[in-house]
Amino acid sequence: MIIDDKMVRSTLFEAVEETMRIIISHLKVDFEITGKKVERTEIFEYPLDAIREIVLNYIIHRDYTSPVDNQIKIFDQKIVFFNPRKLYSDLTIEQLKTDSFPSRTRNKLIAEAFYLTGDIEKYGSGYQRIRKAIQDYPTMTFNYEESGDGYMVTVEYSQQKQSTEAPQEINDAVKAQEKAHEGVHLLNPTEQAILKALKDGYKSSKQLLEAFGYKSKTGNFNRAIAHLLDIQYIQMTQPENPKSINQAYRLNADKFSEK
Repeated sequence: MIIDDKMVRSTLFEAVEETMRIIISHLKVDFEITGKKVERTEIFEYPLDAIREIVLNYIIHRDYTSPVDNQIKIFDQKIVFFNPRKLYSDLTIEQLKTDSFPSRTRNKLIAEAFYLTGDIEKYGSGYQRIRKAIQDYPTMTFNYEESGDGYMVTVEYSQQKQSTEAPQEINDAVKAQEKAHEGVHLLNPTEQAILKALKDGYKSSKQLLEAFGYKSKTGNFNRAIAHLLDIQYIQMTQPENPKSINQAYRLNADKFSEK
């Protein structure tokens, strides 16, 4: 059932803002009141920074010789972005999965204009920022593929984020560990998400990466695993080559209850 249909026709800069307004108007928002402050915290269904980066890529890199419209479809738990024409030049999907790939653009002057206005930080860094933004959304995935004569990006999730805090069971276990050992270990969102995923039954690096929507290890993931091993929050159960994605881990039973 289609409940809304919008067409955006404007200058490119205005198109970015209008597209974002339309998307946001259709997103679900959760409200968190923790008691730490009077104001409520709005938790959008998707990280807006990531969605904006996708929209910027979508507008900057489209093939303007194509008569086919850009298309965005918003479903209950996913958003699909379609761009006419495949990736430009020799850029490949496999390269996009890395944090370092050669910048390619079919619209050099458009990209330069958005760079000069500060809308993009540097060429070829948008997907890195998207991956970083969705790390705070543990069940969210970011996928992209060439489809027919076009290019399609999908952002979806299995469970809507409802809190800006780490899962309560992880928070409780961390607090108990810190009290017992009189040490304070600050965990970043990636480390919190890894602990939650291990508690939910994920074990191998491959499973953890799939839970985060990654196809291969990233610097953030490697640093998070190394830190959790160093502070003994997790244990390695299947030693492998350090670059392997078949390594397996578990919560340290001495520090976390499996009940």
